[in-house]
This record gives sequence, C-alpha cells and structure tokens, in this order.
Amino acid sequence: MGASSNPTLLAWALTGLELMSPASLAWLAVAALAALALAGFMRWRRVALARLADAKLLSRLAPRLGASRVAARGACVVVALALLGVAVADPRGAERIEAVEQRGIDVMVVLDVSRSMLAEDASPNRLTRAKQFAADLVEAIGTDRVGLIEFAGVPALRCPLTFNHRAFLTQLDLLSPQTTVRGGSMLGDAIRLAAANLKDSDTGRAIIVLSDGEDMESEPVEAAATAARDLDIRTITVGIGDRSEGARIPIGDARGGKRYLTFDGQEVWTKMDPALLSEVAAKGNGFFVDAGTSQVDMRDVAEYLTATIESATRERADVRTREALHQWFSGAALIALLSASLVGVGGLPAMVARASRREGVAP
Repeated sequence: MGASSNPTLLAWALTGLELMSPASLAWLAVAALAALALAGFMRWRRVALARLADAKLLSRLAPRLGASRVAARGACVVVALALLGVAVADPRGAERIEAVEQRGIDVMVVLDVSRSMLAEDASPNRLTRAKQFAADLVEAIGTDRVGLIEFAGVPALRCPLTFNHRAFLTQLDLLSPQTTVRGGSMLGDAIRLAAANLKDSDTGRAIIVLSDGEDMESEPVEAAATAARDLDIRTITVGIGDRSEGARIPIGDARGGKRYLTFDGQEVWTKMDPALLSEVAAKGNGFFVDAGTSQVDMRDVAEYLTATIESATRERADVRTREALHQWFSGAALIALLSASLVGVGGLPAMVARASRREGVAP
C-alpha cells in the first residue's frame, strides 16, 4: 500500500516520459548491430568449439569455457549501447509547474549609423566596432529586456524592447548607413525616441549611446537631462573614434575601389567628440566610456547597470519544466559496462593447460 501511494522519484519522473530529441534514437541501431554481431559470434564460437572436442571432453579440459560468460559479457555491452542511445535522445519525465519572479532592467541601445561611423580609425571601422560593443553588452546583461534604435539624420526604432536577444542581434547585424532615411547626426532626437519607448516600463531603465559624438544641433544634452529628471532614465555614452587626428570617411566608387568623402573639394575628416558625449552622460545621470580606437569590456557597463539601477519584479510567471532523465540512463549504461568488465572470460589455451595439469597430462 505504501509503495502505491508514495511512488519513488524515478517512477514519478518516468510518468509521461517524453523524448526531446527523438531523432537521436537512431543510435539504437548501433546497439542492434552489436546484438547481431554477438549472436553471430556465439554461433561461430559454438561451431569452433565443437570442432575442437566433443562436449563431454571439453567440459573436462576447460570447465570455465561455458557460453554463458561470453553471452553475459556481450549482453552487458549491448545493453549499455542501448541505454546510451536513449540518453542521447534527452528523455524528460513528468511535467511540473514552478512560479518564477521575472526581475531585471530595460535597456535601449542607441547606435549611430551616420556616414562618419564608417571612418576606419577604429578597426575595421567605427560602425562595426559599435555593433560589436552592442552585441557584447546584450550578452553580458543576461535576461534583461533590450531594444535598438538607429540614428543619423532621423532616428528609427529597429527592435522594440524584447527578451528575445536573437531578434535584437539580427536587427543589429542589418544596420548600415544605407538604412537611414537621410544623412546627418541627430543624437538628441534619438535619445528622445529612446526615452519615449522606455517611459511605460515599470522597472529600472537605461539608454546606451554608441556614437562618435557628432551632432547637428539636436540638443542631446537637454534630451538626456529631461529623461533623467522626468523619467528617471539614465544615459550612458560610449565614444568611438580618434579624438585628436580623426580619420577620413571612405566611400565606394563604381569600380569597386575606395575614395573618401569630400566637401568643397577637400577631404572630410571626422573626430570623436568626447566633450559632448561626456556632458550628455553627466546630465543624463550616467557616465561616459571613452573607447576611442581601443576595445572595451562591456561587462563593466553591464555590471554598473545591475549594481546601480534598481530592478523590479515585472510579473510572477508559471514556468513549465520537465525532469531531465538522461543521467539515469547514462549511469545505468556505465554500470552495464562495469559489469561487462567484471565478467571474466578465460582464454582457451590457459584453460586447456590448467585442465591438463589437473589430469596429470603434460600440456
């Protein structure tokens, strides 16, 4: 009665067994082939021993040379292979429901895609470096929601706030100066758009700006200050590009070569503006990261966000999970292999020699 009313953990787990990767059961064919090979070997062995001596004489010469040991050892190997085949299929047991609190912060990444971001002072260019920083940041912040805004002459929302980081990275990879409506650099408008997309969030919020700091009088400092004062949204800026000499802006030509952007017959040189980006971050209650032409570990930025921006519980969600059972099958396979190694199968010459000594006959 006790066993039926209190099932074991394994019995409970096996209830409603489901294979997460059923195609992997094809590995059971290896166990089937091993079983056929064992059967063929046992038949060949029986015929070979019959040619060596009749059953009565063979039992006296080699009493330990019975078929049961060989069969047991082979069966253990076959069973181990079959168990491993099931383990690879990732079996899961009974479904259970757990209540999980979802906590975190919301981050809107604002990325400059103006033509100045094609400058190659940061290798291979500023835009590629900015996209790398954005991807590293998303990886570092874990399960928080992220969104993506691009800006040049006009800002555009490319990915709304989402837990789906893969969708974010897909949109990030598509960014280029050719995706913008018009040229220029309107950082202030981009910050205002980011704040508008964050204002309804009920958790900690931050704007991460990745730019060289060039701006066409869009009042980014005022935009960051308003977001911090009215919405408690922090703005962190990451400056990309050389601040002293700067670099030219490469553009392609019809022959596939490289030439540089010119204005009034002179090549245009662009520099990173740390003064503007520092002021934007200061007024936005954040901080400025002077990446320049070097690499930056975005995990430091992620740790700052986690440590200083208050996160909140968004909701209490029911998460359905299934008990993983592959370890049971893998463990059973290991036991089967150990059992095979413990089943001794003596060699025929040694057994014949021992039997001869018992009978007083020189081998």
